Parts: sequence; structure tokens; C-alpha cells
Amino acid sequence: MITFLVSLVALILGYLLYGRFVERVFAPDDRVTPAVAKADGLDYIVLPNWKIFMIQFLNIAGTGPIFGAIMGAKFGPVAYLWIVFGCIFAGATHDYLSGMLSMRHGGAGLPELIGRYLGKTTKSVMLVFTVLLLVMVGTVFVYSPAEILHSMGGETIMWVIIIFCYYIIATMLPIDKIIGKVYPLFAFSLLFMAGALMIWLFVHWPTVPELWSHLYNMGAATEPDTWKDNIFPALFITVACGAISGFHATQSPLMGRCMKSERMGRPIFYGAMITEGIVALIWATVSAWFFYGDPAPGYSLISNATAGFHTSAPAVVNLVCNEWLGVAGAVLAMLGVVAAPITSGDTAFRSGRLIVAEWLKLDQRPIAKRLMICIPMFACSIAMLIWQIENPDGFNTIWQYFGWSNQALSVFTLWTLTVYLVRNKKPFWITLIPALFMTTVCSTFLFISKQAFHLPETLGYPLGGVCLLVAIIWFAVWYKNEMKKQK
Repeated sequence: MITFLVSLVALILGYLLYGRFVERVFAPDDRVTPAVAKADGLDYIVLPNWKIFMIQFLNIAGTGPIFGAIMGAKFGPVAYLWIVFGCIFAGATHDYLSGMLSMRHGGAGLPELIGRYLGKTTKSVMLVFTVLLLVMVGTVFVYSPAEILHSMGGETIMWVIIIFCYYIIATMLPIDKIIGKVYPLFAFSLLFMAGALMIWLFVHWPTVPELWSHLYNMGAATEPDTWKDNIFPALFITVACGAISGFHATQSPLMGRCMKSERMGRPIFYGAMITEGIVALIWATVSAWFFYGDPAPGYSLISNATAGFHTSAPAVVNLVCNEWLGVAGAVLAMLGVVAAPITSGDTAFRSGRLIVAEWLKLDQRPIAKRLMICIPMFACSIAMLIWQIENPDGFNTIWQYFGWSNQALSVFTLWTLTVYLVRNKKPFWITLIPALFMTTVCSTFLFISKQAFHLPETLGYPLGGVCLLVAIIWFAVWYKNEMKKQK
């Protein structure tokens, strides 16, 4: 628990100190924001700051900081390091700067920003990549809540149809009609659940592994026959939303189009990510007790838990909330594992609609033009969903591709931000270091992952190092040429 306390304090200080430093680097001012200059009553609408924060938090969080933290906790307390340092120096910086840069460019979507700073070819590739990622988000966040609702009654396909109908409505309607009214309630429920669990931790003060005595892969040591993932790079893919996630850069522009003042960027963008990191810390600690607690493993103290180390993330949420928080916990767990992914899914489709509309330069006020984009997008998702249902391991396959794609998108976002900072003569190292690190993570994972090249580790890791070296050389050459241009 000492590691948890230190990590919690570190995240708060990260917001107060490093967050303010990043804010000064960008230098927000009092210029007219897109929400005012381009108000259309549909996507560009001024909303109250507290509501924007709650929607931003739910958009970027969903079940990510819960499920990711639970799976990451199997690596042991080393997950704390990634959550804390990743959140402060990579994730929150990534979310803040991508949101603010979008506002500075009239509410531009991520592919548009990438094209402006990394070139038209990269923009074209990332346009397809980003929309495909968003469709995958919507798809995986249809099936998982549908399966959970099926366990309560009704057929899975019935729930899939109901959720899809909701997606269509939420994607088409103005942002303040459903998202602006319902999301703050769901965000509050996630925060309340995390707060209640943190109080439980402080009251009971469970004995969990501490960082200084367990700085190794506890999962591999505990379950060597089944847990074979190495800390690097697997941990940095598994814990995404609680540390850094490229998906966030597609969501921040949504809220950037609703902000009346640039000066609210730090509490909304940076603050929401730090809040998500705190939620991830809480669930990582709960899970550490669940898997490795002393004197007895946590799962042996929960009446309905029988699988122990192999218990799935959704099952851990349900078991813990029902056992520890009673009826209220059961309701919150249901909101967490059902409502949260659904809300992430519908904002993913909304982001996809706006990105395609921006590319095609289609005015989104006429319903017919919204349908022109939404019908093909939903058709693609339905095809992906059918394949997922027909294949026994379809969900896991799509989820693994989504995990890597998500972090790969953060790489391109970080490089975009680095180019922006260089060209504006600002301290670019704040995004360059995370960009280099995540480039190495994603390339190494691509080389050694079973879902990709699956090369031997003796070859995969050196190739990841080569990618890092190439990135450093590429940046050095580009930076030298850029400095010549600026003289």
C-alpha cells in the first residue's frame, strides 16, 4: 500500500507541477475558440466546463483504466511505474497538446493535424488507419456489453441490435442531446466506484506486493506455464488508457469543439488523464490484492471467485464490486462493464463521422450528409462483428489488434506534436522522449507478438532497437534541416 500512496501523490503532483509546465509550453490565451467561431448547434457547441470534463473523462476512460489495470496488475507492482510515469509524462501531455492543437486549428481532427505536420502521404495512411481503429473500438464495445447483458436475459444478437440502434442515434444527434446529458452521470458512477474502492483500501489496508521487493514479472514467476508475456513490451500495450492511448487524441477534439476558453485545457485534457491514472492505480491495487494478497490471495476471500489468477477482468470487476460494495457496487459494476464501453463506442463512431466529413469537406448539418458517412461505417462494423461472432476467438483477436493499433496511433500523435513544438521553437523534448519510447514499444511488440511476425526474442528485440536508432537518426536529420529553414 505504500507504493500505492506514493504513486497517488506523484500523480497529483504531476498535475500541479508538470501539467502547469506543459501548459506554459503551449501558452493558451484568450483567442476565440472553435466552439464560438464555428458554432453549428451540432458538433460545435459551448458546454459548461464541468460537463466537458466529465464527458472527456468518460470518453477517454470507458473500461480502459479498469480492465487494463487489472490485466497489468498480473505483472506485479511494476505496473505502478508505467501508470505514474506514463500518465504524467506521456499520456496527459499527449492528451493536452493534441486537444489544444486541435483547437488552434479550428477543431481539426487527428488525421488533419497529422497531415499538416507529417505530410499528405502520412495523412492519407493515418486517415484510413484512424477510421479503422475507431470502427474497431465501436465493434469490440458492442460485443462485450451485449454478452454481459445476455447473461441477464435475452439473446446476444438482440442486445447487439439494441446497442447498434443507440449508436446510430447518438452518432447522428447533436452532442448536447444525449452525450451532454447522460455521459456526466456515467462518469460520476465510475468516479464514485473508484472512490468507494479507495476508501475500502484505506480502511482495510491490505498487504499487497510493494515495488521495492517485487520489481520483476510476478505473473511469469507465479504462473510460468500460462503467463509468458514479458514486461517489455507487453505491459506497455496492456495498460494503455491508464498511461497513454492514441484513441484519446481522437476524442480530445470532440471536447475542444465545446470549450469556450483555451485556459480550461489543462484541467479538462491534462486533468482528465490524471484522473484516469488515479482510477487505474486504484484498480491495480485492488487487483494486486486479488491476485497476490497476503496472507491469503484475494480471490480466496471472495465467495464466487474460483479461477484465481486466471479470472478475467470483467469477472474481477463484478466480483469485487458485489462483495465489497453491496447492491450499490453491483449497480456501479454494471455501469462500468456495460454502460462505459457503450459510451466509448458511440463517441468512437462520432469521431469517425467527423474525421471523414472533414476529409470530404461535407457539411454535417444536413442529416442526409451524416447518413452518407455513417451507413458505410456501420456496415463495416457489422461485417466485422459478424466475423467476430462466427470465430471462437474473434473477440480476443480484434482486441489484440486494437491494443497495438491504439498505441501505434499515439506514436504518430506524439511525432506530430514534436514537429509542432520544433517549428514553434518550444521545448520539444516533452513529446520527443515519449515518441521515441512508444516507437520502440510498438515496433518491438510487432516483431515478437504471436498476432504479428512472432519472431524469436533474440531477433525481435534487436530489431526493436534498430527501429529506435532509425527514429533517432531520422529526427536528427530532419531537425538539422528544419533549423536551416528557420534561419
